[in-house]
Amino acid sequence: MATQENINKDSSYWYNKFTTSPSDVRFRIHGKRYRLDRKLLIAKSRKFAMLLKDHKNEELAYSFKNIPGDSTTFELAMNFCQGYEPNLTAVNIVPVICLAFYLEMTEDHCQGNLLDKAFNFFHLKILPHWNESVKAFQTMEHHHFDFAVRLGLVDSCLESLLSKARDNPRLLGEPFKKPTVGDAGADYRPIVRKKLFTSNQQPSEVGLTLLSLRLYELIISKMIQNGVQPEYVAASLFRYANAWDTVSITGEAVMHAKEVIETVEKLLPDGEIVLPCKLLFEMLRTAIFFHASPSCRYGFEMRIGKQLNEAVAEDLLTPSQGYAAEVEFDIDCVKRILQNFYANYTSSGISGLIKVAELIEDYFAKLADDVNLTKDSFISLCAISVATTLETTRYSDGVYRAIDIYLDRHNYLTESEKEEVCQGLDCSRMSEEARIHASQNSRLPLRVVVQALFVGQLHLRDVITTRVDNSDNGSRKEEMVIGSEASEDARIEMDNRVIELENECDRMKRQIEEGVVKEKKNSRWKALKRKFGCMNGSHAYTNCQVKKKAFSRNGA
Repeated sequence: MATQENINKDSSYWYNKFTTSPSDVRFRIHGKRYRLDRKLLIAKSRKFAMLLKDHKNEELAYSFKNIPGDSTTFELAMNFCQGYEPNLTAVNIVPVICLAFYLEMTEDHCQGNLLDKAFNFFHLKILPHWNESVKAFQTMEHHHFDFAVRLGLVDSCLESLLSKARDNPRLLGEPFKKPTVGDAGADYRPIVRKKLFTSNQQPSEVGLTLLSLRLYELIISKMIQNGVQPEYVAASLFRYANAWDTVSITGEAVMHAKEVIETVEKLLPDGEIVLPCKLLFEMLRTAIFFHASPSCRYGFEMRIGKQLNEAVAEDLLTPSQGYAAEVEFDIDCVKRILQNFYANYTSSGISGLIKVAELIEDYFAKLADDVNLTKDSFISLCAISVATTLETTRYSDGVYRAIDIYLDRHNYLTESEKEEVCQGLDCSRMSEEARIHASQNSRLPLRVVVQALFVGQLHLRDVITTRVDNSDNGSRKEEMVIGSEASEDARIEMDNRVIELENECDRMKRQIEEGVVKEKKNSRWKALKRKFGCMNGSHAYTNCQVKKKAFSRNGA
């Protein structure tokens, strides 16, 4: 006689074993042929009872369409018909319930039938536990979702998972820490609570990232509607999106990944900052990679814009779409993010504005080093960088630094093209160190060098004039004592030098406009700088790469 152990080893024992009993009936399900005792089937299943009621033939020619579960599930139900207790688990409980319902194995037909036993197991052994509920919920997608909805299994799992998440939102995974001063460039990690007794920790909970997109969207939507803390929901959404962020998937999986990132963006809360800026940039790059819809990409850009002051320059290096893109990174995307930042900036202070201005300067300098960056794109970037500094009373040293890098990487530009590149540079807003460097920078067009010298001389004249005026009024700032006659001589000498510089500038401008390039331009260049005392140590700056740290960040 067959034992339960033998049946477990060969689950087809009762169904495929040939017998000569006249009460046997044969049929085909899931591509397999079965031969079972007619009376046992009729005793447990109302569906088989109806099919076999007037059926006298040994072969049952019936098409079991849309039968839930698989062959393993069906054989478990047939084992039950033979008198064996079913081995129910979180993985098979949903298909067993659906199959028992399909075969009408109910209490009305037979006491202690399979459907009632399976329902009891589901409610007593599955729903009280998070891990078991997730596993059972996961199987609903693959074993006829419509059956699970009809039987209330979907709603039961949703309610169970929701109640547990509201009581303990950490079941969704730890939220990511919010950035603090000084860690904007650090790797963001989940907040980890300090545990005193780590040896007694429970096994890690099963995550919702195992669920199909349809089931995941159902449970997350329900949690959002019922007030589960948004930072935990957002952390779960990021992990779900991150599970699909891989370049190795192809074909239909790419379309599914596109659908995933679009759904995740739709579920992210709009009104609250619940994820670090760096993670939002990661999801934006995922959306770009999978060619997500424009509304999806814009949704991430909008959220990034609200906390752009947390970002670092590397975050802004979002890739361009398409093979025909002239530059590697998407400049228009950065423009839209900036627009969202200024549209949502409500602080009365300017600290956030200063951080964003510094961020754009760093981003500008990184893109300036791209040999494929066109002149027009660079000029557009320059205008963006200048605009971010308007309300910050900052020096324009960052713009000068990017211009110097760009001219170094694009040394084939003509004099007129260099002037176009420099048109956004305002020498009057440069620090003294930057102006000195510019006055000795051979990469700059002559007009800009003269302008830097001119502004420097004007600044020097204003300083001397101020000190002379203060001296006349009896003030002695910085303990400088300037006699009235000496002061007047110094004023006259400075005015003469400025007038001479202006004349020289006009002369050079006319030469450039007329296209006159003299063979001895270099000697005139040196003579001009020697005239204003700028030749000392000039060899140390000729090929100097301007460093960011060389200049003061603001001019306040």
